[in-house]
Amino acid sequence: MDQSLSLFTPQLAALAALAAHDGHMTRAAAALGVPQSSMSRRIHALENDLKTPLLIHSGRTVRLTPAGAHLAQRIRQPLQDLALAIDETTGDSDAENGTVRFGFPLTMGTGTIPDLLSAFRRGHPGVTVNLKQAHGSELVRDLDTGALDLAVVIPPPQRLHQEVIGAQEVFAALPGHHRLAGEARIRLDQLRGESFIANPPSYHLRTITEKWCADAGFTASITMEATEFATIRELVARGLGVALLPHDDRAPSAMVEVALAGSHRRAISLARATATLAPPARRLHEFILTRRPDPVF
Repeated sequence: MDQSLSLFTPQLAALAALAAHDGHMTRAAAALGVPQSSMSRRIHALENDLKTPLLIHSGRTVRLTPAGAHLAQRIRQPLQDLALAIDETTGDSDAENGTVRFGFPLTMGTGTIPDLLSAFRRGHPGVTVNLKQAHGSELVRDLDTGALDLAVVIPPPQRLHQEVIGAQEVFAALPGHHRLAGEARIRLDQLRGESFIANPPSYHLRTITEKWCADAGFTASITMEATEFATIRELVARGLGVALLPHDDRAPSAMVEVALAGSHRRAISLARATATLAPPARRLHEFILTRRPDPVF
């Protein structure tokens, strides 16, 4: 066991770094602080030692084989635990300095998340937070591969370590001249027969829009799709349809948000792929859990 650990640790670290950087050998090498040639040799040696192909070469990048991806995912936690143990032993563990890779949903670019990050920055200026906005499935994939340390994810990913930190209320987004625009609250079935604008099917908000409409007794007629939520709001403001969207302070003035009767909320979680976190990431994790605002974002 001891001989295997000393032999394989550099090779396994190279594989984990390669998975975290989507097969970009140069970026993975830079993350480990080694020449690219050393990365290639380590991976090649690991394939030879395990007698298993781990990479598929594709131009300047590589893709992990299913065996390589499985191994990379399984070794990330043990390698991180080993690195943390060494840092704690040598006194290099520092929660106030370092980098955290943090992701959050496309629908949360205003309000709560920027407020939390601003407060964290003021209290912990030595921690650099690298941000990524994406839809839920991409954030979960980045957590899985190690490209992100932490992420706010909607809906909560059951197979990852996560804590529910609140809920996001969804409103009816209507053109300002819509017949229901002046109402304080409407039933979803009052939008029967309307043209809906929504995200592509891979987005959770698209899935939940279709489900909620079906529960209200009708099929949502989705006539336009857009990946960007700001684009959907602009299209709604121009009278091209209606949408189900969370609140946004930057919504166009020609669009209104009307509350929906009943429960139309999405659970929000703070997720991570590993049981343990590096000290700066743990500090941000604890900060968000203790400083989160009202339950409804």
